[in-house]
This record gives sequence, structure tokens and C-alpha cells, in this order.
Amino acid sequence: MLKKQRYEAFITHFSTNMPIAETELQYENPFQLLVAVVLSAQCTDKRVNIVTQELFKHFPTAAHLAATHFDELFPYIRSISYPNNKTKHLIGLGKMLIEDFGGEVPSTVEELVKLPGVGRKTANVITSVVWNQPNMAVDTHVFRVSRRLGLVPLTAKTPLEVEKQLIKHIPKQHIHIAHHWLILHGRYVCLARKPKCEECTLTHFCKYFEKNQLKPSKEGEN
Repeated sequence: MLKKQRYEAFITHFSTNMPIAETELQYENPFQLLVAVVLSAQCTDKRVNIVTQELFKHFPTAAHLAATHFDELFPYIRSISYPNNKTKHLIGLGKMLIEDFGGEVPSTVEELVKLPGVGRKTANVITSVVWNQPNMAVDTHVFRVSRRLGLVPLTAKTPLEVEKQLIKHIPKQHIHIAHHWLILHGRYVCLARKPKCEECTLTHFCKYFEKNQLKPSKEGEN
């Protein structure tokens, strides 16, 4: 199967079977999403959603984060991975939003990555989720699934290399949702240690499946 055909099969499958795909982080505005994504680094969305329920009650805006101090904020996120660093990042993030961006979350990757605790992946998430910009955030799920399916070559060794490949081949109007397709498939089906190939409906164009000669799914048999 040619790469073009593989991408077409990927887009067709998810457009038909998962036309609506969204982040599982709970938020009500761009500021809350930004905070949640910063907290989600190397932590589950489920844990983040538990923590942010109380966090957002006490720190609903950037101004509230900017005005707090470490000992006040830390208890709210102590159950999150790397709470010390993330506490510092959130306070610094709040201050920069107030001082440099008028309390509003900036809408470009270039501006977002200036914020403490915000890297390219986080910036891509914010811009694609909030503003549907054609940016591809590559986390561990996107990295793993895109390589297994054969959407990107195994020679793509870094998230940036994978991002560039996906941006190049996925139609612009699908990029923001394709991010969620890959994440959700990796989270619930194409698991890191033991992918559920017997349940997967993408085996008919999956390179990992083909290489390992696994039992095909029902869709793969059609």
C-alpha cells in the first residue's frame, strides 16, 4: 500500500467512525485548558481532571495564579507528577500572562512557548483545540501509533520529525482532529506494551500488524 493510500484509509476510517473527537481534559476556557495541559505532562488526564476541579475553584484566572505563592498553590497539585516544578511553572505562567498578554492566552505557537512550562507539544495542543489551527501535537500516543500504522517511517526518531510528516500528509482541515484520533486510538486500542490488535479496525492498513502477522480484525478480513 502506498503512503498516500494509507493516509486516505486513515482519514476515511476515522471520519466515518469517529467524526467527533475531543480532548478528555475538562475545561471551560482557554486558560483552564492551558493549565490542564501543563499539568498533564507525564500524568493521566483522569488524574488532572480530578485535581483541576478544586484548582479552578480557587484559581479561576491568570491573575489568581500570578498573585499566589508556592506554599498556597502546591497542595492543590501535589498528587500530580512533578508537582514542585509544575507549581513554579503555573505561578510564572500566570504572571507572564498578566504582564505580557493582558491576562489572555495567546493564540500562536511562537507566543505560547514563551510561557513557563509550555513546550511545542503543549502549544500545538492549545492552538489546535481552541482555535482549530492545523497544528499537530505529538505525545507518546501519537508518536507510537503513527509509526506503527506506517503513517510515518520508523526512521522518524523525534516528535518534531513525526509532526512534520503528519502535517505534510494529512489534509489541512483534518489535522486538528487527527491529533485526537491518534491519541484516543493509542490510549484505548494501540497500547504501548500490548496493542489490542484483535480488537483493532485498522489492521487492514497497519504496518505493525502486517509485520507481525497477527490475527486480523473483522474489518481487516473484509
